[in-house]
Amino acid sequence: MNSQRRLATIGGSIAIVVAASTALTSCGNPSSNSSESTTTVELAATTTQAPTTTTTVDPGTLPQTDEKPTGTGAEFDSRMTTLANAIINNSPDTAISTFFPVTAYKQTKKNTDPAGDWNNRLIKSFREDVATANKALGPNAKSAVFTGVTVPNTAVWVKPGEEYNVGPYWRVFKTQMNFTVDGKTVQIPIESMISWRGQWYVVHLGKIR
Repeated sequence: MNSQRRLATIGGSIAIVVAASTALTSCGNPSSNSSESTTTVELAATTTQAPTTTTTVDPGTLPQTDEKPTGTGAEFDSRMTTLANAIINNSPDTAISTFFPVTAYKQTKKNTDPAGDWNNRLIKSFREDVATANKALGPNAKSAVFTGVTVPNTAVWVKPGEEYNVGPYWRVFKTQMNFTVDGKTVQIPIESMISWRGQWYVVHLGKIR
């Protein structure tokens, strides 16, 4: 009998707690109800939300377009600033993203081994050219300030077969990168840039070779 009384008492207590909770909710108590519901939602979101993944598509794997690049825009400005910083610090490998993508080069040139040519000739030359440009800034190169870039309005549309290419692109010569160092203006030319999907990329920073 004692056990039965205890069970009855526990059952009654549970019923009272449930009833009390229901009564508080139905009364719409603003201080306690809003706090409890917010916490519950946040916890649910934290435990059930799927992880977010970011996928970056290599533009060189996409088809070429005939969109003509301009020497303006956030993407172009960021690319040129990255290149300028590489020249100032003589750190060419930090600016590989400014160079014409190898995946795009494989779609563009009819060389028997475009990837090998890109790695063994073009990037090798690019590294040398960054070092040469760094020297052109003088002994205080690290104090140089990049002040902008001037792209000539002389870009041409290069058709397949004109420059050992199987795919077309826009090409522009003699873009000027402008720096100030020791109170003087120093211009570093980009010998050649070519386009991919409406964006300029460096293909020869120094002399074409």
